[in-house]
Amino acid sequence: MRRMGAAVLAAGFSFAIAVAAHAASGTTALPPPDPTAKNLTPYRIQLRAFDACLVTQSRLLGTTREAVHTPCSCYAKGTVNAMTKDELQAFRDTGYFNDSARAKGLGFIDQCKLKRPV
Repeated sequence: MRRMGAAVLAAGFSFAIAVAAHAASGTTALPPPDPTAKNLTPYRIQLRAFDACLVTQSRLLGTTREAVHTPCSCYAKGTVNAMTKDELQAFRDTGYFNDSARAKGLGFIDQCKLKRPV
């Protein structure tokens, strides 16, 4: 009986450690910085946003890239044109939008009638 209690206790302890480890690893890690973004002009950043939009929105909407060309152009141009110098530099430093630029991007996703990624 004592052995069984110890086994149950050990199993419970192991489970608690596994849950804690999973919770700690569940935090969303940012991707590593993209060195190719370091010297991008706003136009090149716009092209990256446009290309990413085409791929993402065509999958989300279950349609062709051609079908989302105009709304993705609206999104990319609007988002990059609304970015501050600091936001553009943050993109160059990392290769992705920072929080304030991401908020602007979500606004243009709505304005350009695209689907927000979950």
